[in-house]
Amino acid sequence: MTKISLLLGALLAPTLAFATSLELPADARLEMQVIEPLVLDADTPERDDVLLRPVADGSGSHQVPDYCVMVGDARLDGDRIRLTTDSVTCIDAEAGDSHIYSGEISAAAYGSDGDFGIDACQDGRCELSPEHGFELQLASDLAIEEQANPSEQINIERRQANGEGVANPIPAEQPDPDQ
Repeated sequence: MTKISLLLGALLAPTLAFATSLELPADARLEMQVIEPLVLDADTPERDDVLLRPVADGSGSHQVPDYCVMVGDARLDGDRIRLTTDSVTCIDAEAGDSHIYSGEISAAAYGSDGDFGIDACQDGRCELSPEHGFELQLASDLAIEEQANPSEQINIERRQANGEGVANPIPAEQPDPDQ
């Protein structure tokens, strides 16, 4: 599985900036969820490539849109799940155009009690469902440059009027290419 993440489309916090880069300050807290159920126990004490998404209208210090995926690793740490992230991909889909931001992120999960790791263990088995929210705190500033978006260029060509767009030609009087 490749380490990929799809994120960011709307801006809900003044310290989150889109343009030529996506920026979040160190110590920013985002409320997140796992995408698929996560189960750790003595037989399976760790799992790599865990996919995370932001909680809509989450309670963190910063909020990010729904179009976000982060990839991280989960480990048993006593009676808590230690979850850290290493990559993020975000899509800002505001105003009809899409802007893509993808790069590295250093962040760790904290439980509702504010302690490092997520308190989701009982009798040696730790479970995290997609409905369970937790805070992810950035360890350092995040600044990711916007990446080229080939589909945006294709959409621009399709929108061109009078058949001038490569992907949107107006059919000739004889649309059959064999005639």
